[in-house]
Amino acid sequence: MTVRFDQEYPLDLGIDLEAVCRKVVEYALEYIKCPYEAEVSVTFTDNASIAEVNARYRQIERATDVLSFPMLEYETPGNFSFLEEEPFAFHPETGELLLGDIMISLDKVKEQAEQYGHSVTRELAFLTAHSMLHLFGFDHIKEQERTEMEQKQREILDALQITR
Repeated sequence: MTVRFDQEYPLDLGIDLEAVCRKVVEYALEYIKCPYEAEVSVTFTDNASIAEVNARYRQIERATDVLSFPMLEYETPGNFSFLEEEPFAFHPETGELLLGDIMISLDKVKEQAEQYGHSVTRELAFLTAHSMLHLFGFDHIKEQERTEMEQKQREILDALQITR
C-alpha cells in the first residue's frame, strides 16, 4: 500500500498527521475487504485552498473539511469485481489500485475538533475514514446512503479505538 502525502499547509496540530491518516487508510482497505494493494494521495491544506478547489470542482463557494476525488466509478460501492476489466485502474509500475486523492483542511480539523469537543486525532481520523469510503464509491446524498456511510465510519473508528 502506498499513501502519498503532500503538506501544503504547515499548521502544527501536535499530532503525527501522516501516521493517523496511514492507520485509517490501511484499516479502511481491510474493513472494506479490498483485494488489491492500493495507492492513495492525501493533501493537507488550509481553508483558502480547499475553498478554491471546492468552488472549481463542486461550484460551492466556501471552505469544506475534506474533498475526495475517486479514480474509479463503482456500480456498487465497495465492490471491486469490475476492476479486472479496468486496466487503467492500476499503477503501471507498482500494480497498485489507484483509489484517488483526499484533500483535508487542517484549519477545519482544528475548528471541528473544538466545535465537537473531541481531539484533533479523532477529527482527522474521521475525515480520512469518510473520504476513504467516498474513494470506495459510497456517498451520502440519499438518507439510506447517509445512514450506511455513518455506520461504516463509526465501525472503522471504533475498530481503531479512536473515539470521541
